[in-house]
Amino acid sequence: MREESEHEKTPQLLPCPRQLTRAAGYFELGAGGRIVLEGAEPERLRFAAGQLRQALSVGARAEWALGEGLSALRPGERVISLCRAPGNGTRPDGYRLTVGTDQVRVDAAEPGGIFYGVQTLIQWAGLFPVRLPCVSVDDWPGFSHRGVLIDISRNRVPSMETLFGLIDKLAGWKINQLQLYTEHTFAYENHPQVWAEASPLTGEEIRLLDDYCRERFVELVPNQNSFGHMRPWLVHGPYRRLAECPDGCDTIWGRFEEPFTLYPSVESFEFIRSLYDELLPNFSSRQLNAGCDEPVDLGQGRSKAAVAERGLPAVYLEFVLRLHQDLARRGVTMQMWGDVIASHPALAAELPGDLVVLEWGYEADHPFDARAEALAKAGVPYYVCPGTSSWNSVAGRTDNALANLRSAAESGARQGAAGYLITDWGDNGHWQPLPVSYLGLGYGAAMAWAPEANREIDIAKALDDHVYRDPGGTIGRLAYVLGNVHQLTGIDVPNGTALFHVLQSKRRDLASWLQAQESSERAGGADVGLARWQATRGRIDEISDGIGRAQMSCGDADLVRKELAWAAGMLGHACDRAIWARGEGDGALGRRLIADADRRIEEFRELWRARSRPGGFKESVSRLKAMREDYE
Repeated sequence: MREESEHEKTPQLLPCPRQLTRAAGYFELGAGGRIVLEGAEPERLRFAAGQLRQALSVGARAEWALGEGLSALRPGERVISLCRAPGNGTRPDGYRLTVGTDQVRVDAAEPGGIFYGVQTLIQWAGLFPVRLPCVSVDDWPGFSHRGVLIDISRNRVPSMETLFGLIDKLAGWKINQLQLYTEHTFAYENHPQVWAEASPLTGEEIRLLDDYCRERFVELVPNQNSFGHMRPWLVHGPYRRLAECPDGCDTIWGRFEEPFTLYPSVESFEFIRSLYDELLPNFSSRQLNAGCDEPVDLGQGRSKAAVAERGLPAVYLEFVLRLHQDLARRGVTMQMWGDVIASHPALAAELPGDLVVLEWGYEADHPFDARAEALAKAGVPYYVCPGTSSWNSVAGRTDNALANLRSAAESGARQGAAGYLITDWGDNGHWQPLPVSYLGLGYGAAMAWAPEANREIDIAKALDDHVYRDPGGTIGRLAYVLGNVHQLTGIDVPNGTALFHVLQSKRRDLASWLQAQESSERAGGADVGLARWQATRGRIDEISDGIGRAQMSCGDADLVRKELAWAAGMLGHACDRAIWARGEGDGALGRRLIADADRRIEEFRELWRARSRPGGFKESVSRLKAMREDYE
């Protein structure tokens, strides 16, 4: 009797379908056959059929023909049928996948459902490339809008090749919306001074991305921050007059010596309108994320009198409503971040009924439930917006990311959120390599599709199976563990990790910070803090050894290995740096840190070039160089 393989015992799809039932028997892929398009508008199924044909030719190494209608079949020919039948009972974007011994069928009412059924079938065939175990799948999404936001304004602008590859992954995980967070990284023809050093996306590139997304049932939503976070514009002379505080301001993050927020004036509004005029024609989407988050200096400068007279909420809302009115005239739905609304809940009742609020928060205990309930009661359409927890970390925060993503999905499902948007930011240099974000992006995609079915998904195994192609199940698990290694320091840093804080802090500040963090543990006499840094270093070394031995067959396997090794190396450097900052070790430790920093900087340069454009690198690497200079 043939033994089942490990995959057959524990198949892991990404996302897991809502209902999957195994049956006896197999469908043989190795002999080839025909992929048949049935039902209405078969041309709209051709792209998905082409994806399937390509996947089978690689996995089963067999040729599958492509045709329309069953009449073209030869007697005895094996068939995979993609059948679109409006009114067949499947839900929007839902599908049924049936693998029998003689035929495979994907049934859906709409082309999107066929596409998602094909993605599941491609993953199933990836696990079983020669003989497909018979199975019945009935599946549909929990959130109609399932999005990902990638930060392209904090130094790192991905290459087109990187973006195309990421879109393929996200679409395969059934994500249907993508935003590229933009402050200044679109090449506005009338404002070259602002983006000259940023390697921005051009209008032509956006149109190529838009076409690429639409083929894969992804909506590329334009994104342009339009109120706060306007520093990259306001630091330049021609735009400083638009700033709330042209000479700097006090913020929740400390003193800023540069302007940050637009002064909410008619002139500022006309300026933003001119940006929309140039940006929007490059997108087929009829939505725009206008940002409007964290106007932290509003009321400190030029609007001080207005805020004193009318209140900050009224001044803020007036500018937001101007933006909304302009977008509505264009037939564009406005999205905006919800932090100001959360701080001033009464504003929700004054928002237009077609403005979408993006309720965001990135800690495991963020109050999604309470805030979602308040927005639902006010009748405001909204998305829940958790994050990958990759930024301010180098290697991620695994447990925090999973809890944050899970909480957002479950709260949004309970309270009727219109969408779910996974955010991946690049604060403080955007040091984290792209694979660090896969865990959060993959788990978030799974929760966006079907929260109940994916709550306990083995995301490390899913990434090994469908991203890294690691038959040993090594690299996904190591990336998962590496994202939690910061916990061994015993120091909790909100929106980041202690290891990252150590890397980006000057020694003069770091020594006192470490002493404050560890003071209670020193009281007993034993130096618990030093022992923890040493133990953390030892665990990182173990993980690094495993990364070096991992066997992957994904197309960028060598690059992924280098990226994760660099991330682990930086965390190891952080441990040694903390020990150095505490005054431990001899002069040799400082010399080793200098040599190691030089090596990490050169590796960072190489890795940056592999996935990102040159713009922003100088600013990002300057933070690494500042760390290195601290040892002199």
